[in-house]
Amino acid sequence: MMDPLKHLQLVKARAAGAAPRKGDLARITALRDTLPGFDRAVWREICEKGWLALRVAKTAGGAGRGAHRFCRVAEQLGTELAPEPLMTAAMAAQLLPQELLAPVLAGERIILPAWQEGPNSLDPIGETTLRNGKVSGRKLCIPMAAGADAFLVTVPGGLALVEHDGPGVSLEIRQTPDGGNIGTLILDQAPAATIDGDATEALEHTIIATAAYLLGVMDGALNRTLDYLKTHEPPHAEKAWQHSNDMQVQVSLTRAAVTSGVEALDADTTLAQRQSAVSRAKLRAADSGIVVTRACSQMQTGAGYALSNEIALFLTKATVLAPWYGSSRVHRARWRPVAA
Repeated sequence: MMDPLKHLQLVKARAAGAAPRKGDLARITALRDTLPGFDRAVWREICEKGWLALRVAKTAGGAGRGAHRFCRVAEQLGTELAPEPLMTAAMAAQLLPQELLAPVLAGERIILPAWQEGPNSLDPIGETTLRNGKVSGRKLCIPMAAGADAFLVTVPGGLALVEHDGPGVSLEIRQTPDGGNIGTLILDQAPAATIDGDATEALEHTIIATAAYLLGVMDGALNRTLDYLKTHEPPHAEKAWQHSNDMQVQVSLTRAAVTSGVEALDADTTLAQRQSAVSRAKLRAADSGIVVTRACSQMQTGAGYALSNEIALFLTKATVLAPWYGSSRVHRARWRPVAA
């Protein structure tokens, strides 16, 4: 059996191959405030490497992997600020029936989940209705919704698949400060294909993957800042180095929390225990993500214009992602009862 540490390193190295690495963030900057906000050619590349299929059951043609490997990929994408919607699309992919998966896993068709109805809510059902093959309701906060070909909508008792350009379907797109977009899906008697399934577990995996992506964001920001400190003489350099040590502790604590959440999802634990561990990881990643990226921006004060803009991208990304998939208040409420 392969040594666990070597296995983790191998997974991360393979994940790095999925993320377009150019040495700078020119690709990310060029995609800011465009629609759909990501590169579909890069998306197909990611799908060809099998990352979207990681959480799909083997019986449906996927890899059938647990949270551990998927989160390693999400973390690596975070270090590069990749805007491609892997975490959300993976949630939908693991809920789709096998007969609909081939074009999705090939990257030819993008289906995103539409599950949230109330601000800060983690209830994937809400008040959306499905009657006689037609769905009505309103779903909020769909990341990178402008790039979706269809939406997998959570409804009481199952799921419903609607086309983005179908009758009774409208999509309101709002640009986000990180240059991406977020959508509100409005359904008025929209024709839908009914799909059996429950999004509860898939949502937990999406939340932990978001925490892992945030871990990558703060790790990427800190590594770039450390490289900067080695080659520049910023004001108060000694204080900056001490601050960087504190930020490395924050990253380590976040990694431990994410690892704990991943282990809980992959273990035979109760739903309450899994949700508690996932909420703890998301809390830590959201709070530390902003702290670390803000500190990195401050430590690079006085750098050149391009470098200052580059590190600011990490802070903006962390600020946008922090409240997604549940605010701090929501996750504290889920974590404390089990942790106490």
